[in-house]
Amino acid sequence: MERLAEYKESVRTTWATGDYDAMMREEGLYEVGQRLVDALAVQSGEDVLDVGCGTGNAALPAARAGARVTGLDLTPAMLAKARERGAGLGIDWVEGDAEELPFPDESFDVVLSSFGCMFAPRHQVVAGEMARVLRPGGQLGVCAWTPEGTIGEFFRVVGGYLPPAPEYVDTPLAWGSEDAVRALFEGIELSFSRELGMIRHPSVVEAVDCYGTQFGPVVLAREALGPEWPALRDDLVELFERNNTSGSGRLVLPAEYLVIRGQRRASNA
Repeated sequence: MERLAEYKESVRTTWATGDYDAMMREEGLYEVGQRLVDALAVQSGEDVLDVGCGTGNAALPAARAGARVTGLDLTPAMLAKARERGAGLGIDWVEGDAEELPFPDESFDVVLSSFGCMFAPRHQVVAGEMARVLRPGGQLGVCAWTPEGTIGEFFRVVGGYLPPAPEYVDTPLAWGSEDAVRALFEGIELSFSRELGMIRHPSVVEAVDCYGTQFGPVVLAREALGPEWPALRDDLVELFERNNTSGSGRLVLPAEYLVIRGQRRASNA
């Protein structure tokens, strides 16, 4: 458990590095949180939890729909930006661990996570916690990058330059596999769809530079690699150029993600 605690502290450092909010705004990916809230038809007056809320991708649109929203994240720096973005919306921002949700059983009508819970180390533990705090009949909604998509390849390219994760850390991309997700949940009726987020930058080179200066995992990889960074940078340029659909100097990158929708069966009350 001590090693796990140390790992989670390193995760806080990773996501506090760079400027995640600036990157999300530049890429246009905040729209995914709105899509998830719309897909679940979040209602005014519902109690909603956003797990691994980051800077408020799903929490903010849920609050704008009239829900009573709690956003939970492990990283104080993320929550500070979320509070700034969500000023006036009445969201309860909580620093906490997705593997130990600090809420009673059956506290929420809707539990959301947009590219958040997938980065917690032990997927079975996280799934159990998300199901535990969901009320009978309540809805689950998760967006996760697929292993087959461009972002899945992106993480494999970056990971190839870094030491392997500890054996007790599940790969985040498993959340993008329907079979893997089915194995995580009991008492939740699941359905799946695949959608595309369109990542946009003025150019491929500017996109890679954005990741290298604003996206915490890549910023730390660049610092750790030192003189080897140009090799990773070249691999990322090649990846983005190969998948670019713009037909011009701009980068328009289709990024596939899995939408997981679920409903807790009332028989599990």
